[in-house]
Amino acid sequence: MTEISTDMLEMGRRARAAAAILAAATPQAKAQALTAAADALWNARGDVLAANARDMEAARAKGLTGAMLDRLMLDEARLQSVCQALRDVAAQDDPVGQVISEWDRPSGLHIQRVRTPLGVVGVIYESRPNVTADAGALCLKAGNAVILRGGSESFHSSRAIHAALVAGLHAAGLPEDAIQLVQTTDRAAVSDMLRMVEHIDVIVPRGGKGLVGLVQREARVPVFAHLEGICHVYVDASADADKARRVVLNAKTRRTGICGAAECLLLHRDIVDGLGAQIIADLAAAGVELRGDAGVQHLPGVTPATEDDFGREYLDSIIAIAVVADIEGAIAHIRRFGSNHTEAIITEDDDTAARFFAGLDSAILMRNASTQFADGGEFGLGAEIGIATGKMHARGPVGAEQLTSFKYLVTGDGTTRP
Repeated sequence: MTEISTDMLEMGRRARAAAAILAAATPQAKAQALTAAADALWNARGDVLAANARDMEAARAKGLTGAMLDRLMLDEARLQSVCQALRDVAAQDDPVGQVISEWDRPSGLHIQRVRTPLGVVGVIYESRPNVTADAGALCLKAGNAVILRGGSESFHSSRAIHAALVAGLHAAGLPEDAIQLVQTTDRAAVSDMLRMVEHIDVIVPRGGKGLVGLVQREARVPVFAHLEGICHVYVDASADADKARRVVLNAKTRRTGICGAAECLLLHRDIVDGLGAQIIADLAAAGVELRGDAGVQHLPGVTPATEDDFGREYLDSIIAIAVVADIEGAIAHIRRFGSNHTEAIITEDDDTAARFFAGLDSAILMRNASTQFADGGEFGLGAEIGIATGKMHARGPVGAEQLTSFKYLVTGDGTTRP
């Protein structure tokens, strides 16, 4: 195994030192840093958009898909949203030091369980430059230092955004090493981060199946991850037609290249030729490629699905469609093909909705709402560092609170144990 590079070890050392300072930083200082970063980012929007244009030109030359280009692209409206996310995180209650619970013991001890930073977070991501701001902001809010390693596609955009974050830290008198960006596209830096157990406390990968799979296979540092966003929408026999049509169309088409986009539509067998046909026509009119099982292949625009079409994250204007007998059939299908990310049911039947919620163990379950809401900002977290689908520590949208651990504070009065 190759040695970890001197440059990465130095980044880790500086991050660890910054984390010690951040652990005791005031909520006011952290909020000031994020607000100042938002101002700096907006004031530098011309430079940021010019950097993004360079990335977009290179990405087109490399032949990136439309969905990947959409992830990479920044315009003034998207940049304004990034700035607003920084301000939203700044305005949140600071999680560090929050008392989760407290109790007294017969021994006379008073015990508190209190939130505390994780320490140093490593974030490895691909072509979404907004992750630079979101991850930096959330880690800072939670009192963590962070080492960011963006993908080569977003290299110039990420550097421009990172400069604004550093300006915010400087304005608040916080260590600029609190948010570091790896300044190379060399993939060896990723391998180094995965092995820096003395310098990084947790790795968060955000990207496609290849990246996340690599991280999960090779990391010696603990990982918060989701492998894929294979999101399902099940339309029940009791579904309201208007709700179903609006929700399914939004879930698939609002943005096809995000992990919360619906990738599979499940239809109760009793609605296939009625409401199901209307939904399928809506999707076809929106330009969605329809790949269905035998139960829907008689409908216009539907081509036969293969086994590989189910359990597949398209991140494109394609959807798989299957017919199920009932709620139990829908649950069984999702258990077989899902990725424990986000599933939605469209139903007016409370008992059916309760069965759906109880029968599935995905990180996010929804009723009569689009899977595109699977987003930390929409959950009121200000932003997210990703959607965690594992069961240890963090699950669902990972915001500032999920980037903390806890410790016990125990107070006695000369108390001894007999």
